[in-house]
Amino acid sequence: MTKYTAILIGVLLVYLIVNLVAGLVVSRAQARRDAKKSFLNNYFMGGRSMGGLVLAMTLVATFTSASSFIGGPGVAYEKGLVWVYLSMVQVPTAFIILSILGKKFAIIARKTNAVTVTDFLRERYGSKAVVWFSSICLVLFFIAQMMSQFIGGAVLFQSITGLPYIYGLALFGIVVIVYTSVGGFKAVTTTDTIQGLIMVLGGFIILFTIISAAGGFDSLVEKLNVENPDWADITAGGTTTKAYVMSFWVLVGVGTLGLPQTAVRGMGFKDTKALHSAMIYGTIVIGFLMLVMHISGVFAPAVLSPDEFETTDYVVPAIVLKYMNPVVAGLFIAAPLAAVMSTVSSLLILASAAIVKDLYLNYIAREETKAAAGFDRKIKHMSLWATLIVGAIVFVFTIYPPDLIVWINLFAMGGLECAFFCPIIFGLYWKRANTAACLLSGVSGVLAFIIMTSYNVTWLGLSPIVPSILISIGAFVIGAFAGKRTAPERLEVFFE
Repeated sequence: MTKYTAILIGVLLVYLIVNLVAGLVVSRAQARRDAKKSFLNNYFMGGRSMGGLVLAMTLVATFTSASSFIGGPGVAYEKGLVWVYLSMVQVPTAFIILSILGKKFAIIARKTNAVTVTDFLRERYGSKAVVWFSSICLVLFFIAQMMSQFIGGAVLFQSITGLPYIYGLALFGIVVIVYTSVGGFKAVTTTDTIQGLIMVLGGFIILFTIISAAGGFDSLVEKLNVENPDWADITAGGTTTKAYVMSFWVLVGVGTLGLPQTAVRGMGFKDTKALHSAMIYGTIVIGFLMLVMHISGVFAPAVLSPDEFETTDYVVPAIVLKYMNPVVAGLFIAAPLAAVMSTVSSLLILASAAIVKDLYLNYIAREETKAAAGFDRKIKHMSLWATLIVGAIVFVFTIYPPDLIVWINLFAMGGLECAFFCPIIFGLYWKRANTAACLLSGVSGVLAFIIMTSYNVTWLGLSPIVPSILISIGAFVIGAFAGKRTAPERLEVFFE
């Protein structure tokens, strides 16, 4: 191991230890402070105590991922400035999610004591089938999304340090699984705040490094015009059509209202002031990260030739190795690792909640079992083990990774949006929404998305996510008018 590698790994180890300790210490302090609240409320919702900055950072850290720091800039290297335009549709994401879902979601969650999105769906539609379908979709697509994060982090670690892929996978995989399993939601939001700040620092570092290596901005543009003459072409040489742009806007823009991992953030904030602050902070931070990381990918051809990396997933690691000293490199690498860890921890805690809270507690555990002494302790142990086991499954699946993590992540996002977009939005704002509509929408949307994606079926040049969402909306409307109306006493809780 070279001195460079040793210093870089040392910086990363310090960062991982700080995250582990901070997450566990804060979660234990919160558990002591809120000892009178239920374990489920504390473990899966952190006592509903998030302030504005924490809410913004946990939303940003959950939404951004390895693809934002590794896959996205790699695609921007190839396609040019158009990928920046596409990525910037994510800027108002935090504002949209919190403004549309935040306040009403929080009020209903407190009235119904809901701690997960599936809890909300159970209370809104009153159907066991809805809960089982939603939980299965959530766990399966979360596993796919976590795989993309684990792969991204481990590939980055391997390419930077030269150590085997499995070492990086084990290093940060064990850390994130341990603090999520033991610390729960509070540990997740605490580390998300740290990681959000690290991501901002990483954005500054990579952009400054590229501009400096190119000899200044003017020199960079001159070199870019030579190395990639079409870098400013809005169509990327005709490969990026209007239909493609629209598809991307649906997937990473308005469609994110259907992502359970971001929607659930609307249940856990402290008060209205925290909500409003988070809308501002989140918009600023997401905008900065999306712009800086993707514009760095566009600028990269000026300082990095294609023969210096294997696939575009390796563009950012190649720049780090070529131009950064080990301490700076360690600080930057902490940024995408932060994105990986924050996304994985959020998905892990929700997958655990789906298994323990949504399925076992509601539909498997018998009433006499719930009434028995020590049941709360049993639920606590089950929650810890469920989180550990899901994390271990993802770890095993990613030992032999596929390429192009950005597309794995986008596929998982699309599946989740087709399953949850209509049930959440219409469930909140349309009295006519009912069980038949929820099931018909979710099943038809997910099946359409999987079939169209698997067989590369397109409609008017649009990617599968757009027709799949439209199919799910149409199915929801049909089910709403054809199915049995929701009982008035249930609607009173949601439309008082």
